[in-house]
Amino acid sequence: MAHESPVTADTQPAGAGVPSAPAPSGTTAVLRIAAAVAGALPAMVLRVAGVHPSPVAGMAVFGLGVLAAALLLMWAAETARADISGPLALALLAFIAVLPEYAVDLWFAYTAGSRPEYAAYAAANMTGANRLLVGVGWPLVALAAYLAARRRGAAPGITLREHRRIDTAFLGAAALVAFVMPLTRRISWLLAVVLIAWYAYYLFRISRCSESDEEELVGVPARLALLPRGRRRAVTVLVFAVAAVVVFACAEPFATSLVDAGASLGVDRFLLVQWLAPLASEAPELIVAVVFAWRLRGDDGLGALLSSKVNQWTLLIGCLPLAHLAGGGAASLPLVERQVDEVLLTAAQTVLAVVLLLDLRFLPWKAALLFGLFAVQFVLPGESARLALSWVYLGLSVPFLLPGLRHLPPTARALLGRVEGDPH
Repeated sequence: MAHESPVTADTQPAGAGVPSAPAPSGTTAVLRIAAAVAGALPAMVLRVAGVHPSPVAGMAVFGLGVLAAALLLMWAAETARADISGPLALALLAFIAVLPEYAVDLWFAYTAGSRPEYAAYAAANMTGANRLLVGVGWPLVALAAYLAARRRGAAPGITLREHRRIDTAFLGAAALVAFVMPLTRRISWLLAVVLIAWYAYYLFRISRCSESDEEELVGVPARLALLPRGRRRAVTVLVFAVAAVVVFACAEPFATSLVDAGASLGVDRFLLVQWLAPLASEAPELIVAVVFAWRLRGDDGLGALLSSKVNQWTLLIGCLPLAHLAGGGAASLPLVERQVDEVLLTAAQTVLAVVLLLDLRFLPWKAALLFGLFAVQFVLPGESARLALSWVYLGLSVPFLLPGLRHLPPTARALLGRVEGDPH
């Protein structure tokens, strides 16, 4: 659909629309990009020089590099939305935004092929990222939306658009399939094939949804979107390339430093890998989602995190056995007792999250419930507590599902049929 705009046709974004909010000056945008590059520079210098700092210093330096790369990826992905329209753009944005998480987790799985003890870290990183996304990310977006609504006198809560049923349906199906992992005590190559195919089909379904996402870009992407089309695309590709180099240069030393720092600091290595690494790699995505909600675009903010949850709970899990195999291990990634409990807990949390979104309404009490249950695991650590909390998640899903049964048919139809916004 064409929009009147003071900019020329050559600068008009194809999918996102020219930002209505004031964009930063060209100098400001360049300085912000330069600051992100500067944040990654110490890590790149150490890698090129072959210097191996102490574990704690390495964790800080290479962690900063991963965070800087994630910022660059986010800016480039947001700018790319100027040339890609529809929900597919948001799904691709969600995938690109968590590439640093993929790099760290897949390195753990790859290393586990020759060093079996690293298999536990691959599972820890995956479950930590998934639970952080739902237990902290979703509530943060809800909080920002609530505060923004109060500030502007709007109704509280986030109402998702109808095409979000696709994300909810695919995540729900993947959550049920995920219980195969704790039951078999491994992530098998067959499950990997199923989950990767499921994510590919998810992208296909999303690509057929024509409902537009008129995105109001802010910050650096808002400025880059105003460049002439050819220059904008060239800058986007360049930022992507720089970020990709930084990610793959920092992933291995950052992961190794995390593990070694656990021993030197007397902190459980498993916990560092499970919570600190995902927090660093997903922070920019969470920040952008919160900004969306603060600007009363809660659907975009929660929609991005929902799509990210879909790709992490399908594609990321599916890639772990393949990385393990490529590293010289078996075709299945084994799960020992602690990882079995962690995967079970993560799957149970996912089930409750899907049930709460069946009505496409994410109200403050739902966000508080997810955050409260997430926080409980730190108050009551231990194997028995994780198992009990898994049953709490599943138990709560039943009473919340009963009043939402009428939403199951349209959600199920989203897997195969059409939802509002699909082409007719």
